[in-house]
Amino acid sequence: MKLEAIAAFSDNYIWLLHDGHDALVVDPGDAAPVLLALKARGLRLAGILVTHHHADHVGGLDALRPHLDGPVYGPAFETIPQPCLPCEAGDVVELLGQRFSVIDVPGHTSGHIAFFLEQPSGGGAPILFCGDTLFSGGCGRLFEGTPAQMHASLQRLAALPGNTRVCCAHEYTLSNLRFAQAIEPANQALSDYVAWCEGQRRQLLPTLPSSIALERQVNPFLRCTEPAVIEAVTAKLPAGLQPPTAPDYSGDAVAVLAALRQWKNQF
Repeated sequence: MKLEAIAAFSDNYIWLLHDGHDALVVDPGDAAPVLLALKARGLRLAGILVTHHHADHVGGLDALRPHLDGPVYGPAFETIPQPCLPCEAGDVVELLGQRFSVIDVPGHTSGHIAFFLEQPSGGGAPILFCGDTLFSGGCGRLFEGTPAQMHASLQRLAALPGNTRVCCAHEYTLSNLRFAQAIEPANQALSDYVAWCEGQRRQLLPTLPSSIALERQVNPFLRCTEPAVIEAVTAKLPAGLQPPTAPDYSGDAVAVLAALRQWKNQF
């Protein structure tokens, strides 16, 4: 199975997974780059996976349907352009001979899901299509969910095997890493990753996929119990949120995540 990132809009990625003949795409916000990629590779579109309802993830569905020889799968508790087969936690989706486990990851939106392929046929590391929940070095904004939901969702993803390929839906990595360095300036793994990502972008190459193991090392939203992250949040809360006395975050990872997310919104 070959995994490719198709660039769309200014910073979206539509993920393409194929075996040289049949393909699926994930979160096709725009049909045009998908159709170009399929034609260039001589692929049949056999299925579509959707993680959440935002337009930059579903906007290309209707234009792709005449070219689609298979189903669309999407979150059961969100409004997705129909027809779409509803999925929720515990479901297994079968496409291209692959078995994708569905994981509920609310936070960015209330019904956001992710698709996890633990054993790609022909070998290779596991694959996670996580939409806008987990980004490399960051997480999605809380448009509909709560900090507690997002924390639980991120912990669910962080528990996946370390070699899992993290296929996020946006090229936000360097922006996220600048924020991460403000939180943990002494994190050497983070500094090394920044240098690598800068090299990728200079060559106009994606920084993705990342890996779960790497995200555990560099992503502050997965490191809410780390002393350095707690210290940073305690020392500098976002503008307008500074209480008379900084709270003790040491036993409250959800509060740390909430503070980080507010800080990142204004960073």
